[in-house]
Amino acid sequence: MSLDRVHVALGARAYDVVIGQGLLAQAGALVAPLLARPQVAVLTEARVAALHLDGLRAGLSDAGITAQSHALAPGEGTKGWDGLREAVEWLLDAQVERRDMVLAVGGGVIGDLGGFAAAILRRGVRFVQVPTTLLAQVDSSVGGKTGINTRHGKNLVGAFHQPSLVLADIDLLDSLSTRDFLAGYGEVVKYGLLGDAAFFEWLEVNGPALARGDKALRQNAVRRSVEMKAGIVARDETETGERALLNLGHTFCHALEAATGYSDRLLHGEGVAIGCALAYELSARLGLCAQETPSRVRAHLRAMGMACDLADIPGDLPGVEALIGLMAQDKKVQDGRLRFILARGVGEAFVCDDVPGDLLRAVLEDALAARG
Repeated sequence: MSLDRVHVALGARAYDVVIGQGLLAQAGALVAPLLARPQVAVLTEARVAALHLDGLRAGLSDAGITAQSHALAPGEGTKGWDGLREAVEWLLDAQVERRDMVLAVGGGVIGDLGGFAAAILRRGVRFVQVPTTLLAQVDSSVGGKTGINTRHGKNLVGAFHQPSLVLADIDLLDSLSTRDFLAGYGEVVKYGLLGDAAFFEWLEVNGPALARGDKALRQNAVRRSVEMKAGIVARDETETGERALLNLGHTFCHALEAATGYSDRLLHGEGVAIGCALAYELSARLGLCAQETPSRVRAHLRAMGMACDLADIPGDLPGVEALIGLMAQDKKVQDGRLRFILARGVGEAFVCDDVPGDLLRAVLEDALAARG
């Protein structure tokens, strides 16, 4: 299969997202034109290093590029102050200079953390995203959002720092568990739901085969998702308007992640899928979209074997008021008002900051009641 290139048009900070098979083997040739000297610093995590670091080193070596590497502990817990300190101190120990290149190789945790470390190291070092999960390939690796979590919530400390290149190797998705792949698929579905009804219809037809491993379908889904995100980012880099649409499902999702302690009880993409279903339920109750639309969204998620309701989250959840309190910590709160991404139909999302509190409570109460 040929490679796809999606250009993120940001003037002097523009870059390409390269999507295709066998990109680790081609990494040296793709990265070399960006380097001031033939060496890179690789930030990754232990599980990813065991799977992919040798292949990346070989690909870089073919172009005469040497690589120092450091593997952080896996898991969402790494994406905090301690993990950031470890990454930055290692980069300084490795004598990474301002003109050098950092490669962030991993899922969303490493991409966000590695990008933020690069952003603050020597007041800004260039970096390349090498996303190894579906979620990272279609979402977190594109757009320049970097950051860490704190006890106050997700991604509340960070910076906009655009990568110089993104390498989305479809082959790396073979190493994902079914659960991790489907969690990433939650973000793929989001793109159809927020702005491309035809893409959502394509996913309804092709999603099962895509999940089973069809690489042509996977590449197409990643390319279309990246195209949509790249277009939105180019028009609204720092989320002053349209880019907020990318947060469809995330106001619910971030509250649920906080409620489950950022643990493997709920993966981010699972929270996005549940959040999208709740956002469509809220939209239907507000009379914005047809009553059957939330059912259509849930039907596709269920057909894929995905979580789509609060009942799909194991363990205890807090009550309605506590969940709303967690939503109030979200970055999208403005002037104390919760901002939701709602929809007038599949592919027709918009930003809303005047959701009636009683309707929000009713949706959450019903969703919690369904847990039994």
